Amino acid sequence: MINATKIPKFKSFPPLQETQTSSPLWPPKLSSMSLSLQNYINSDTPIHGQKIHSYILKTGYKPNTNIRIKLLILYLKSSCLFYARQVFDEMPKPTLSAYNYMISGYVKNGVVLECFDMVRKLCSLGERPDEFTLSMILKGCSSGSTNSYIGKQVHARVFKCVVEGDDVLYTALVDSYVKSGRVDCARRVFDLMLERNVVCATSLISGYMDQGNIEEAEDVFSKTMEKDVVVFNAMIEGYSKRVENGKKAIEVYIDMQRFGFRPNISTFASIIGACSALAAFEIGQQVQGQMMKTDLIEHVKIGSALIDMYSKCGLVEDARRVFNHMPEKNVFSWTSMIDGYGKNGYPNDALELFSIMQVDHLIVPNYVTFLSALSACAHSGLVAKGREIFESMERDYSMKPRMEHYACMVDIFGRSGSLNQALEFVINMTERPDSDVWAALLSSCRLHGDVELANLAANELFKLNSSSRPGAYVALSNALADAGRWDGVSELREIMKIRGISKGTGFSWVGTDGSLKAFFAGQQT
Repeated sequence: MINATKIPKFKSFPPLQETQTSSPLWPPKLSSMSLSLQNYINSDTPIHGQKIHSYILKTGYKPNTNIRIKLLILYLKSSCLFYARQVFDEMPKPTLSAYNYMISGYVKNGVVLECFDMVRKLCSLGERPDEFTLSMILKGCSSGSTNSYIGKQVHARVFKCVVEGDDVLYTALVDSYVKSGRVDCARRVFDLMLERNVVCATSLISGYMDQGNIEEAEDVFSKTMEKDVVVFNAMIEGYSKRVENGKKAIEVYIDMQRFGFRPNISTFASIIGACSALAAFEIGQQVQGQMMKTDLIEHVKIGSALIDMYSKCGLVEDARRVFNHMPEKNVFSWTSMIDGYGKNGYPNDALELFSIMQVDHLIVPNYVTFLSALSACAHSGLVAKGREIFESMERDYSMKPRMEHYACMVDIFGRSGSLNQALEFVINMTERPDSDVWAALLSSCRLHGDVELANLAANELFKLNSSSRPGAYVALSNALADAGRWDGVSELREIMKIRGISKGTGFSWVGTDGSLKAFFAGQQT
């Protein structure tokens, strides 16, 4: 029997109108019932086909398997999952097709666990899942909170049941492995495919890019014969995530247009991101000019990306111009502009915009918006304003501050010289401070020369993470050196040697003749 507590009733049946009952499809003859159901299934209002089901129930007619499956499809298309399951459970002997329709319905509506129960039931009856069943399970793995082990089980089932793999199944298998972080397994499936489609290639490229394996992503891309816009977008987006690969993103962007592919909104958003990373505002302006010839320039996602790019390039006025001309703004647009003002030395403008967003436009800030506003307070020394914004998170919006917000508050107190107040704030935190909070306090102690408090903050930081924060050792060493405590400096450097900790060489990215080069500290040429 069906468990009604597990399956939501997504939609209730609307009352039948007189015009509906007088439809030429009504009342149906038994011989034409299948055709009538199909007509409702193909219509924009399939739910009206419930009349046929009502007629069947009233007359006591025993529908055949074909009619039952069409009723099942009718309710699934109407998002009435509860009633679809009732139809399924009343089938004397559900066919594999019926199972597949039901499993597909569960996956599409996010009821993943019920989907797996259906598959277990199918197998327990001695039926063999086909390629469609397995692809639906994999889709459920990707959309639900299940572990990657299910993907392996499906892969094993393909071989055990000698299921004839098709593009849909292999694509789902590759996608499942990629989303679970097993890109190596996804590659093995990909290499076994006789015809490697562009969807599989795109998924694999994204997986490699997320892991930073640029060479393998380039290898898959080069072996993909029939490319489309999506696979080019995967390469551009992957390259744009790292500044050292930003130039390659621009090269791929140019190549895709040479091959006759027109950029879409995802392409433009990614290439603008690459321009942001490279601080290549000249190229960004050219891309903007290209977008102005399309309707995409008015899209809120593009506007937000342009604001972010111009802000990171230091062109706040250009960013504000884009912001002012946006026909539609969301919280991300406002946040990008507030953050741009704050990071470019205009904290008062950032806080003014933060206030306008809430008071005049009634837009609810998100966690990043609050972080940008707090950062602006830190750079302008507005301690009272910073505390008021911090407290408003939970008071006005029921948003519990995260560790980065606590760290920003410590930075606000520390920059203003209120080190004892900063320490008191850390001690009174409702949650255990993480390494970012102690690092913020350590940085402030070094700024104001408080060696004792710096030593306390550093020790707490080392307890949490003694190896992955080399900057903390350097900050404490500098604080000791500024205070003339060279014995402490020598002792700390000896500890760093014993623990195998070394700080990476500092470098800057410098644009030269259309390219970007890294210049390291101490480099002569």
